[in-house]
Order: sequence, then structure tokens, then C-alpha cells
Amino acid sequence: MSKTRQQILILHLADPCLESDTVAWALYDGAKAKDELQMNTGDSSIPLYPSVLDAMRDGWNVIQLPTPPLYPTGAEHELGHLRYEYVLERKVTIHE
Repeated sequence: MSKTRQQILILHLADPCLESDTVAWALYDGAKAKDELQMNTGDSSIPLYPSVLDAMRDGWNVIQLPTPPLYPTGAEHELGHLRYEYVLERKVTIHE
């Protein structure tokens, strides 16, 4: 019997362009068995995909775009969280 399961991919880009470089990522894999590691953090030097557009070409669907940041006057160069976060998902077939 085959079922579909969801995978979620979070990509942080250098800027808001879908073709810009991935700077951080995480993969949550609902297709893996319960006793396997479900999350894969972006702790290697090579990202899963170099950009959101590359992930889309491989079958990932974009389900969330980043909210444009608001910069108060005088705080344009403050450091903080990664601003350009895209959430993607895809369904994969598993055979049980």
C-alpha cells in the first residue's frame, strides 16, 4: 500500500529574490519512519538547494513568503533574525 506524506523545507535567502543564495535551511521530513531523525538542519556547508527557484524546479511548492521588513529610522543596519524566510512543501509517496 502506498501513502503520501508531507515534507517541509525552510530556506532563508540572502535577499528577497527567489533566485538569491540560500544562507540557512531546515528540512522536516514526514516521510521518514517514526524512529528516524525528522529534522535536518542546515549545518553543512552546501545547502539542499542554492535558491528557492531551484527547489521549485525540483517539485517543491512555496507556501509562505517573507513579510517585508520594516526598518525604523536609524535602525536600518541593526542585526537580528534572518529576514527572507520561505517555507516550501511537497508530498512524497511512501510504500508500506
